[in-house]
Amino acid sequence: MNTFPAENASLLLVDDDTTFCHVLCRALERRNFTVMVAHSVEQALPLAAANPPEYAVVDLKMDGASGLTLIQALHKLDPATRIVVLTGYASIATAVEAIKLGATQYLSKPANADDIVAAFGHLANSGLPLNAQPPSVERLEWEHIQRVLQEHQGNISATARALNMHRRTLQRKLVKRPNTEC
Repeated sequence: MNTFPAENASLLLVDDDTTFCHVLCRALERRNFTVMVAHSVEQALPLAAANPPEYAVVDLKMDGASGLTLIQALHKLDPATRIVVLTGYASIATAVEAIKLGATQYLSKPANADDIVAAFGHLANSGLPLNAQPPSVERLEWEHIQRVLQEHQGNISATARALNMHRRTLQRKLVKRPNTEC
């Protein structure tokens, strides 16, 4: 059995998806981590200040402040904290920004506990690819539309205006789901 991490290493898990947090928390506890859970940057900051974690798993896009804000704060508290960023909206720009701010590694969702623990063992500049196969243009468009739709609380008309797109065109695009493997 792998001895990484040290017994009862502290880990801060920050994600606004409560079900995902619950499942990942249990999986990480089985891997010898003592897990603190927060569902926003605002909840995570006081936890980290009171007990700076050895490890952190941070969702990039949450309600309120961005996970990038938390990465920077965690790095200032303890530059040795190993931070893995999770995101459903992977892009080279956000990956570079996260690494510059102090993240150890950047993973696209879905990622499981084994992926995350493995990422803690790698250095940010280890040359590991963000994704062996980059997403297709259709997939990137879909993710951008979903992000803008979320920003407008699901309002199709407001989203269409923000994207400078006709509402019916947007509705047709929303019905078509891109290949999730891309």
